[in-house]
Order: sequence, then C-alpha cells, then structure tokens
Amino acid sequence: MQEKLIFVYNADSGLSNMIIDGAHKIFSPSTYACNLCDITYGTFTENRIWKKFREATSLKMEFLHKDEFKNRYASKFGYKFDYPIVLITAKENLEVFINVEELNQLENAEDLIAMIQKRI
Repeated sequence: MQEKLIFVYNADSGLSNMIIDGAHKIFSPSTYACNLCDITYGTFTENRIWKKFREATSLKMEFLHKDEFKNRYASKFGYKFDYPIVLITAKENLEVFINVEELNQLENAEDLIAMIQKRI
C-alpha cells in the first residue's frame, strides 16, 4: 500500500458552509479556525503555488472536510484528532504527519510544501 497524505480541514463540507467560511475569511480573517484552508485556498480559489505542487507531486493525497473525515475514517476506527491536521497512512493505521499546532505556525503554501518535502 502506497503511503497517502490525508489533509483534513477544520470546516464542514457543503455549499452553505463554504459560503460561511468564505465570508469569515473576508470579514474576520484573524479568527478563522483553519490555517490549512488559508494556506491551500484563498477566499474562493486554490492557492496557485499549492496547486502547482499538488499537481506535480507523485504523492497520493486526499482532501477532506472534518465531517467527511469522520464519516470515512473516524467512525470506523475511532480516530479522534484536533483539526486541521495532515495524516499519513501507515500500514493499516493513520498517523499524524503535521499536527494542528504545526499547521497553525505555517505562514504560506511554501512553508507547507517545505514541511511535507522534509518529512517524506
């Protein structure tokens, strides 16, 4: 089984949540609760630098909102994490690859890319 990075945003899926998150980013960015969202996406579109990296890398990646992650993984295996988080598949388990504290210290897509490349 090839390793896969699983990026879990601290936001729920769905159009109404996307609109609320976009408004939150515009009107109160300092209180927005998902630095992973800020780094990989602007208010409405994917960050150019991140998108270029994501499309060029050979790493398997999966991107989920926290409700999607809980439905797909946590309910089956009992995983409980603080979000946002980046996990890595390890044999039959998930392990923390970048924790919430580390994600919250990153300033931009370049920092996230450098951390991923350093740890792979």
